[in-house]
Parts: sequence; structure tokens; C-alpha cells
Amino acid sequence: MINKKAPPVIVFDVNETLLDITTLEPLFERMFGNPVMLREWFAQLVLYSQTMTLSGLYTPFNKLGAAALKMTASIHQIACTDNDIEELGERMRRMPAHPDVVPALTRLKNAGHRLVTLTNSPVSASPTPLDEAGLRDYFERTFSVEATSKFKPAPETYQHVAQALSVNTSDLCLVASHLWNTIGAQAAGCQGAFLTRPHNAFLPAPGVPYPDFMASTLGEMAEQIIRGAPVEAPNP
Repeated sequence: MINKKAPPVIVFDVNETLLDITTLEPLFERMFGNPVMLREWFAQLVLYSQTMTLSGLYTPFNKLGAAALKMTASIHQIACTDNDIEELGERMRRMPAHPDVVPALTRLKNAGHRLVTLTNSPVSASPTPLDEAGLRDYFERTFSVEATSKFKPAPETYQHVAQALSVNTSDLCLVASHLWNTIGAQAAGCQGAFLTRPHNAFLPAPGVPYPDFMASTLGEMAEQIIRGAPVEAPNP
């Protein structure tokens, strides 16, 4: 295996990558009688955020999230109240960090990497979700796609981070638990580090860029990045 030096700036996705979205499950259990409905709602949210960007339109991610909950409830012929929307927002603001996050961030920071975040969520007043989860001090900067009015994986979102930090996109390595995010980052010239948390897997289709780094835990991912030991793409 050829060692590949990781770029100095590690860019972290936030929702599901750092913060545990399964803490939203009680809302979906109560509304739909099935906590797994969280995944249907989240897939709709991602689908329509990307649709808005492809259509040249923009609505803040939290507004789309509320609307996606109403839409999902309508599809399943279930009432969605203002209290449900309020609970969704409150739960999203207070999602905890995954257990592997703090040790991995500490390891990367001690190794000399610059750490920032890039999220689809709009800028929010303090305390932010990262503040609530006790993670804010690990990051040099926190970026939102709100600055570009485009959702990931639009190339402008990753380019904005590079421009704001006065580096090239090749100086960035995006860590995300969603393959569509690492695909976009790699297409924009970044390295991609795919974190295979539950409900996420690689898409083995022609033309899909294989991640530079891939692991099932953030601790293992951090070690790969620090060692400069990327994963090898399987033979076709």
C-alpha cells in the first residue's frame, strides 16, 4: 500500500457523522409507531435538499426538515402537529456526540491537523448543536452551506471552505458518514473519508469514486488519516 499524506485540514460533516441522530427516534416511534421511520424522513430531507440546489432554489435545512416531517406524515396518513415540529427542532439541537468522536478529534488535533466542520444546517444562535454536544472547542471554524445557498454535495460548498481558509480544495479531507457527501468532496478536488456508520455503505457502481479513507469507527478513521494509510479500491 502506498502511503498518501492526508491534507492538513480535516473537514467534518456534523449530523450523523459527529452527532447521533438516533436520539430523534422517540419522536418517530411516537408519531409512526416505528423508530426506523427516522430513516425515511432523513432520506426525504436529503433528497429534497439536493433537488432544491439542482433547481437553483434554496430553503434553510431546518425548514426543509420540518416540511419533510409533514410530508412523511401525510404520505402515511398521520397527523403532524406544531408540537411535533417543535420537538423535532429541539431534539436536533440537542443530539449528543457519538462515543468515538472526542477521542478521535483529540488524536487528530494532537497530530497537528486543522479541524473544521461543514454542515447543511443553517447558522444558529449559541448554544449551537456542537456547543450542546461539547464539541465546539475542537474546531477552528464551523461552516454552513447557508453561505453559498447550495446544499452539499454542490462543489461550491467545499470550495467555500477552501477559500475561507485560504487553501486549495486539495488541502481538504472531508469526513462524512454519507457517501454522497464524500463523492461530492472528491469531485471538487478534496480527499474523501467515508465513515460507515450503521445504515450507510459504499455504492459499488462504475464511476463512483472510492474513498481515500474508509472505516467503521471514527477512531480507526483518525488512525488511517494520521498514518497516511488510505484504503485500496477493490478490483472491479
